[in-house]
Amino acid sequence: MPLTVSQLMEKMPGAFLPEKAQGVNATIHFKFTGAEAGDWNAKIADGKVAVAQGEPAEKATMTLTADSADYVRIFTGELDGMQAFMQGKIKLGGDLNLAMKLMQMFKIK
Repeated sequence: MPLTVSQLMEKMPGAFLPEKAQGVNATIHFKFTGAEAGDWNAKIADGKVAVAQGEPAEKATMTLTADSADYVRIFTGELDGMQAFMQGKIKLGGDLNLAMKLMQMFKIK
């Protein structure tokens, strides 16, 4: 059975690599469209990540908008994140350098 966005977001803290996030203090707003449309957010600070459903309480450092199925495919290694961005499957707003770091901060399957 394919992974859902909810399952993936719940697994984020376990896939987090704190050594790759030194000095990062950011809030990421995930806006999903498609089959699992909805908002999620992740707060990265002090070598920890906290993930919650819904819009972030504070202004997001970066916003990532993607179809839920494409996002799952990126995190399962079926779709290259950079290719998805170049093809317009992922839209980013705010701190684009954070997007590059984000891929390194989590163990992708």
